[in-house]
Amino acid sequence: MTTAPSSACAIQKFDCVAALDRFVGQPAIASAPLLIEQEMINRFAHVTHDHQWIHVDPERAKTQSPSQHTIAHGFLVLSLLTYWQTSCMAFPGAVMALNYGFDKIRFTAPVVAGSRVSASFALTQVTETKPAHARCTWEVTVNAENAPRPSVYAEWHILVQYEGGEAT
Repeated sequence: MTTAPSSACAIQKFDCVAALDRFVGQPAIASAPLLIEQEMINRFAHVTHDHQWIHVDPERAKTQSPSQHTIAHGFLVLSLLTYWQTSCMAFPGAVMALNYGFDKIRFTAPVVAGSRVSASFALTQVTETKPAHARCTWEVTVNAENAPRPSVYAEWHILVQYEGGEAT
């Protein structure tokens, strides 16, 4: 269950593993919104070679899409998690923060081209794998403004290594 996000755009800083531990169970951090324009969708289609009409053909989408608009690729929305994360949290003193993967991803509603979209991040677990190293589990919810329900739910794992920890 996702908790309600705190005020958007405030940068939450985690300067050590203990700071992460203290944040477990706190209200979710809300990111800055990002406008998902058709040009961004087209560029993603070009890079991934996914040119399905539902993403790249606004004229056809007007008549054949349930939303009457093109929609962003689910993987495009998922790939923007790093943007949203860096818009609302920082890891000062960290040598690195790495994507460790996902245990759960659900695409629950389309993101219509032209939508302003943001994400909220609730820290559910921190495991110190060795001194100054943490594996963090974040429950992420992606929302398009004025949409009736969230677009994406994900359980995202991030590894953070702070100064003073041995190299991985």
